[in-house]
Amino acid sequence: MTYTAPLADMRFALREVAGLQQVANLPGYEHATDDTVDAVLEEAAKLAGNGLAPLNREGDKVGARLENGVVRTAPGFAGIYKEFVDGGWNSLPFDPEFGGQGMPWLLAATVQEMWQAANMGFGLVLLLNQGAIDAIHHHGSAEQKATYLPKMIAGEWTGTMNLTEPQAGSDLAQLKSRAVKTGNHYLVSGQKIFITYGEHDMAENIVHLVLARTPDAPAGVRGISLFIVPKFLPEADGKPGKRNDLRCVSLEHKLGIHASPTCVMSFGDDGGAIGYLVGEEGRGLSYMFTMMNNARLSVGIQGLAIAERAYQQASAFAKTRVQSKDDGSTKPEPVAIIHHADIRRMLMTMRAQIEAMRALGYYTAAGIDGALKHPDREQARRTQDRVDLLIPIVKAWFTDLGNEIASIGVQVHGGMGFIEETGAAQHLRDARILPIYEGTNGIQARDLVGRKIAKDGGETMLALVAEMRALAQEMAGAPGDDLAAIRDALGTAADALEDATRWVAQSVKGELVAALAGSVPFLRLAGTALGGWLLARSALAAQARLAARDGDPAFLEAKLVTARFYAEVVLPPALAQLGPLKAAGRTVFALTEAQL
Repeated sequence: MTYTAPLADMRFALREVAGLQQVANLPGYEHATDDTVDAVLEEAAKLAGNGLAPLNREGDKVGARLENGVVRTAPGFAGIYKEFVDGGWNSLPFDPEFGGQGMPWLLAATVQEMWQAANMGFGLVLLLNQGAIDAIHHHGSAEQKATYLPKMIAGEWTGTMNLTEPQAGSDLAQLKSRAVKTGNHYLVSGQKIFITYGEHDMAENIVHLVLARTPDAPAGVRGISLFIVPKFLPEADGKPGKRNDLRCVSLEHKLGIHASPTCVMSFGDDGGAIGYLVGEEGRGLSYMFTMMNNARLSVGIQGLAIAERAYQQASAFAKTRVQSKDDGSTKPEPVAIIHHADIRRMLMTMRAQIEAMRALGYYTAAGIDGALKHPDREQARRTQDRVDLLIPIVKAWFTDLGNEIASIGVQVHGGMGFIEETGAAQHLRDARILPIYEGTNGIQARDLVGRKIAKDGGETMLALVAEMRALAQEMAGAPGDDLAAIRDALGTAADALEDATRWVAQSVKGELVAALAGSVPFLRLAGTALGGWLLARSALAAQARLAARDGDPAFLEAKLVTARFYAEVVLPPALAQLGPLKAAGRTVFALTEAQL
């Protein structure tokens, strides 16, 4: 159950694909020098591999426990969290005005991949806190920022997201939690479910962001407001004071992520939990989307991370598991299974898709930095539009692949993969929640089609298609069979993505049901095509560095081979989704509700 951060791959994706140098040139990021970034990555890799990863298996076996209203986290979690906070890791991307280090979100996403791969059950507390900080920073009052952000950025306090309720699921219009104004605060009451790290013993305070309705609020999502409801009410000196009227009433028993406490939270059992309105009444859901979009990128990174962890374990197992003779040899002796063709095919499938995810994930994170810091505000707006388009793709495509790749990892292990002691099964169990988190992947596809493509008629996606074609033209003069094959596949992918985008943009206008019925295949096609585009970019960079004798030849040659495998093996089935996404709208209602 070891984990080693793939630093060489991460650095390559940061510099050759995501454009780390361009990000570092943005105003406010001048301190993100190559030396500083490398030092951060090296130290993060040590903490992930030596601190977090060894706790992963025990955390899965023991899990979190609720004892007399207090959640006890798995053995070692409180200690490693203190080490994490003392090292300043929580503050990496946040505003220096409130104690942050002001580093790029691109670097934060890279480091986050390490935390989540090493120990996803632990990493979830970091993910939720990061999103809560982002929401308060964007929408909180000056007083709220001064009270909560320094503690949360330091990691002394953690944050949560309280959205859904037993009757609501993803339909937040059905929320019933209430907030009644009393003086300068509100009294909040109601029950929330699926609250990750809603209660735990690692931090001195927990800051809950809670959606609730005021008494005169209209029905539906327009009647929802957002409130800060701390576990302990802060004193004037900033220290936790009186216990608020909220508690964890139970922990969910789950398929995976056993170390992460998923709480049922009750607010106001004794008259009302004191809460503080964020922004204006009735705008809570729009404010919460700031946190949700942050979390959606992070959950996508979790899909990448769990895939990397499963790949590392499968590769290590394949190199040591000896069974059957080598089909390509006349010798009768059994060999490590990595010599067998199908094992190599599975490992290449895992690796190629991981590299495509990493490229697209880092590229999206770099876009966040560009939208925040670019001095040309029109350019920043266009970059934000691109990020908004990519977020649902990153969340859904990455997490679907995280499941698929973790499942392939079990298959590489054979029967041993089905046995808990090897650890391969844990990755698959842990990965299964990710397509459900932060809006199921069907909701992400609906968002991509019904909001993002509909918003501009697909122009933002078509601008990406134009960049795919420009890269294909740039590759025309490049030498070698590998780049020729990758270039051909890139052109085919661009054609398919353009065709699909134009069909979706047209269908959304007049045949919304048809467009939504094909939305999941469309998202899958888009993710796979865009991943192929960025792998083509990495292949071109690898070829240039090989020609210049700049870097490890074996590493760079592997980049070319992996990109070609993706182009010739992974891309074609995904591009074949073009037919099903158009047909789905005609056939999705072919059977009656009773027949289904």
